[in-house]
Amino acid sequence: MAEVGEFEDLRPLLFSIAYRILGSVAEAEDAVQETWLRFAASTTRADSTKAYLSATVTRISIDVLRSARVRRERYLGPWFPEPLLADPYQDPERAAELADSVSTATLVLLERLSPLERAVFVLREVFAFDFAQIAAAVERSEAACRQLAVRARRHVDAGRPRFTAEPGMRARLATGFVDALRNGDVDGLRALLAADATMVTDGGGRAPQLSHPAVGADGTAKLLASVFPAMFRIGVTAAPRELNGEAGAIFSDRAGRVLCTMTLDVREGRVHAVRFLINPDKLGHLGPVADAWALDREVRQERRAGR
Repeated sequence: MAEVGEFEDLRPLLFSIAYRILGSVAEAEDAVQETWLRFAASTTRADSTKAYLSATVTRISIDVLRSARVRRERYLGPWFPEPLLADPYQDPERAAELADSVSTATLVLLERLSPLERAVFVLREVFAFDFAQIAAAVERSEAACRQLAVRARRHVDAGRPRFTAEPGMRARLATGFVDALRNGDVDGLRALLAADATMVTDGGGRAPQLSHPAVGADGTAKLLASVFPAMFRIGVTAAPRELNGEAGAIFSDRAGRVLCTMTLDVREGRVHAVRFLINPDKLGHLGPVADAWALDREVRQERRAGR
C-alpha cells in the first residue's frame, strides 16, 4: 500500500520529533505507532503527508508529556532521558542542530520548558518548520507560536553553553576515560576532567546510586577511582560508544546484561559532567538488564576485601 510506504519513509523524522519532546525511546515509539493508527484509520488525505504526520505525532507527544510531567515531578533524584544509540533521522544540512538537540545536557534543559514550549522549540529550532506549520501542529496562532519560540530559546540559551566536539576526539576521550576508571587512575581521570566537573547518577529509586553528586575534578576523580576498579574485578565490562551524540559507554555485568550507561559532557577537550543512568526502566531497549542491587552488594564485598 502506498500509505504504508509514505509512513515508513517518514518514520525516522516522526521518531526524532517525538524523542526530543519526550526524552523517552519507549514513549516516542508508542507515539509513532499511535500516529500510524490514526493515519491508517483516516478516510481523507492531507495535501502534505509530512505535515499531517508531523502535526499528529507532535500533538500525541504533547499529551504524553503532560501526563509524564506529573510522574517526573515525583521522580526520585535527577532525571535523565533514555539513552539513544543513534538518531534515525539524518539531515546533513542540519547535522549540528540535530546532534546538539539530542544530547543529554540539552534534553535535561528542555525539561524546564512547558510541553508547548518544548514542542515549538523542537519543531522550529531543530527541524526548521515554518510558523504556519508549527501553528497547525500545536493548534495555536502563529503569533502565539512565535512568543513560545522566543521564550523557549531564551530558557535554553541561558542554561547551556553551545559547544562542538569532533567525533574522533569524543571516541578517544571515552576510551581514555574508561581505561582510567578500570585502573583506578586518579591522576588520569583528573587530567580529563574540567576543574568544575560534576558527576550525577539517575537511579530513580530503582537502583543503587553511585553516590551523592560529586563536584570538582579532584573529588569526582577520587570517587570514581574508588568504586570502578572493584566493579571491573568482578566482571563488569565497559564498551565506549557514542550515546545521544556524546562520548559515553555502556557498562554490562559478567553475563553481558546492561548495568548502566555513562555520558560525558565535553567542552573544549575536557569533561564537564559525567552522567550515569542506572534506572533499569530506562535501559530495557538496550538489551537484557542486570540486577544492579545484587551487583552493588558484590562490589561492596569486593571493596571490603580490599582485593
